[in-house]
Amino acid sequence: MGYVHDSQIAFHIPPTACHFVTGTWSDVAAAVTDTIGKRKAAGDETATLNIPIFPPFSKAENKGFYLTSVDIWFDVATADLEALSAVVNLVTMGADGAAPTVAAQTFTYDAGHDAADERVDQDEHKITLTLATPIWMDDGEQVLVELTIDAAATSLFTLRGAQANGTLRL
Repeated sequence: MGYVHDSQIAFHIPPTACHFVTGTWSDVAAAVTDTIGKRKAAGDETATLNIPIFPPFSKAENKGFYLTSVDIWFDVATADLEALSAVVNLVTMGADGAAPTVAAQTFTYDAGHDAADERVDQDEHKITLTLATPIWMDDGEQVLVELTIDAAATSLFTLRGAQANGTLRL
């Protein structure tokens, strides 16, 4: 029997797998041929989107996926955003009759996005959120990355996708 311990595993999350809470969103063909995105319509409003992290997990302790960071690709066009922030939540599903619990995780933004004004300019962005304490994904748990996007009247925000990075041990 084999054993897998790969510390360079990544799982892609397409924009179509994400949850768009506020704002008007549409599927778009990207400016680069054969790529897709989810675009928020222009409007002076604050929108929220959730990126679910759903790699394989194991019921055995210290096996499965060890989440260390999340990459998010997005574009800002037409006008700078007013603000963009992220929250990484560990959601533990409750037993029968019990509500889930949500615990915000401490993380750092990459050096190119650690200042608020670096996250809002018109450009193609790849932002990396690195967890202060990586998480062994466990039975009954999920991670949701929540982005809050405060758009100006003509800002266009397009989510291109995300990626969960870590170690796979099976």
